[in-house]
Amino acid sequence: MNLALFASGNGSNVQAIIDAVKAGKIAGNIKCIVCDNSKAYVINRAKEAGIDTFILSPKDSPSRQAWELEIIKYLKAHKVDLIILAGFMRILGANLLNHYPKKIINIHPSLLPAFPGRQGIQDAYNAGVKESGVTIHYVDEGIDTGEIIAQKRLQIQPEWTLEELENNIHQIEHSLYPKVIQQLAKEFNEKGSNVK
Repeated sequence: MNLALFASGNGSNVQAIIDAVKAGKIAGNIKCIVCDNSKAYVINRAKEAGIDTFILSPKDSPSRQAWELEIIKYLKAHKVDLIILAGFMRILGANLLNHYPKKIINIHPSLLPAFPGRQGIQDAYNAGVKESGVTIHYVDEGIDTGEIIAQKRLQIQPEWTLEELENNIHQIEHSLYPKVIQQLAKEFNEKGSNVK
């Protein structure tokens, strides 16, 4: 199974996935990393791992549509089977969603449908809830509204700072995402062998 990772920033989830592939815990190949931010640290991670990287901001394209079509062209050239959003801070439009139906997944740092959007951890912390967690879901046209694939819960300790909550959420992300990707890769590879 050929994977494309999309990221906008530090790329700690990208690193967890790279490490899991290297360790043989994911039966897939990371063909490329797509990044919309030329200053993102994830680009260094990609270089260190020897992974081809496509860097293009929507601002550098004539339109949002043109930006997505450039990405699709690049993904097709790399024969990508599954797109994995790992801290990608853009909403995907119809072009990408239609080209890759049920082939784009995202990780979100809350128990969806609670606390969607950019600041899931902070929103849960500020709301004073007793539990939060991590959700992995298929991407649709909404914001964090796609079909849920997996969730893992976390009890929030009353004495935790926001930073402690963030660290605990990230630990769950780094273990849960590779497991879910491996499950999808296994299903994909089994389907492939049934076709032959």
